[in-house]
Amino acid sequence: MNAVILAVLVMVVLSLLRVSVVFALVLGALVGGLVGGLSLDQTLDAFNSGVGGGAQVALAYATLGAFAVAISRSGLPDLLANRLITLLGKEATETHQARVKMLLLGAVLLVAISSQNAIPVHIAFIPVLIPPLLAVMNRLQLDRRAVACALTFGLTAPYMLLPVGFGSIFLNDILLANLNSAGQPLGLEITRSMVPMGMAIPVGGMAVGLVVALLFSYRGRREYASKDLAMDHAQHVHTPAKPHALGLAMSGVAIVAALGLQLYSGSMILGGLVGIGLLSMGGIFKWREADDLFTSGMRMMALIGFIMISAAGFAEVMKATGDIDALVAGAFEVFGDNRGVAALVMLLVGLFITLGIGSSFSTIPIIAAIFVPLAVQFGFSPMATVVLVGTAAALGDAGSPASDSTLGPTSGLNVDGQHDHIWDSVVPTFLHYNLPLIAFGWLAAMTL
Repeated sequence: MNAVILAVLVMVVLSLLRVSVVFALVLGALVGGLVGGLSLDQTLDAFNSGVGGGAQVALAYATLGAFAVAISRSGLPDLLANRLITLLGKEATETHQARVKMLLLGAVLLVAISSQNAIPVHIAFIPVLIPPLLAVMNRLQLDRRAVACALTFGLTAPYMLLPVGFGSIFLNDILLANLNSAGQPLGLEITRSMVPMGMAIPVGGMAVGLVVALLFSYRGRREYASKDLAMDHAQHVHTPAKPHALGLAMSGVAIVAALGLQLYSGSMILGGLVGIGLLSMGGIFKWREADDLFTSGMRMMALIGFIMISAAGFAEVMKATGDIDALVAGAFEVFGDNRGVAALVMLLVGLFITLGIGSSFSTIPIIAAIFVPLAVQFGFSPMATVVLVGTAAALGDAGSPASDSTLGPTSGLNVDGQHDHIWDSVVPTFLHYNLPLIAFGWLAAMTL
């Protein structure tokens, strides 16, 4: 069996069996490396060379985790909950509560979409803004799987469709550049306007999945225990200060400053540190408590950080085996001259590669060089070629245990330990986004 397929299957099956995702990634990498012809030492060397790529992001998440704990100590979560309860009324009808739920989900979705273009901070806003809202969600009995689906849609669909912010990087700098680079010897030329037009149909499939998730799959009530985030994650018992004007004002300033500085500098670490400093100035905590604060933040984000580090090592091992190219080339030996089967195989190969690597941005350079000549050979139009390569790369970004599009939502929704990464983030987003992407991507490739 191809080493990449086997490694991804080992990783996914172990994760679904509730084995630690970190352990699943490491074991999957070892199995894939050994099956791919690498020795144990070569596999470990490749894994170790890759883990450094995730260390910076892991440190950034630990810093933002400390910032989130500090925010929770400000009394802001309780204030938000009380205000929303007042809005609902003591005897709010089920219809009224459902309306408030949809307004909250809509607000989360708009913020997530804005994080990719208008305010391109990507996932940095989640551990800062989502934890204070958990108390509100608990009172509403809002299913957090719906929130995870809204966040993941906002993190992925905009860069696939809108050529601004991260979408400019994905659509123009990566997808368009690699398509033209691979297509130039074949006389294929893709214009800038073709790319978002071609990706509109697959993104429409994701929109259908979002509607199904919010209005049908996770519309019902789900109970969560009310927990004090600061108490749960603090090393020592800490009684949160009562909300006061200065503390609440500094909390708002700290959130804006953290996100703004991250946008300006590109550093989540710097943004988180500045936010923590402003909260200290507002009297939320004292500087001598900073060690406990960072310990709490690292505890909160430890799993997310180690998954990111392990995923970087997993991806490096997969590349070192050389079996990614063999997977792509071998997949096309089975379908002869059938264009429909060829399009489906391209999409499924992209799904497997991205599930393992965890990044659609990193998948395009791997598959474009092989998919473009095959698409031309099978007579796919330039627009259909855009759809095949773009959708094949995006498949798996939503629904991969190692993708920041699922790790980000989990980092905010699981700060109280009540949101499972695999079953509450990965599986729901996989079902509601990857399946429509395959269907709508295949349809677009066959009709454009």
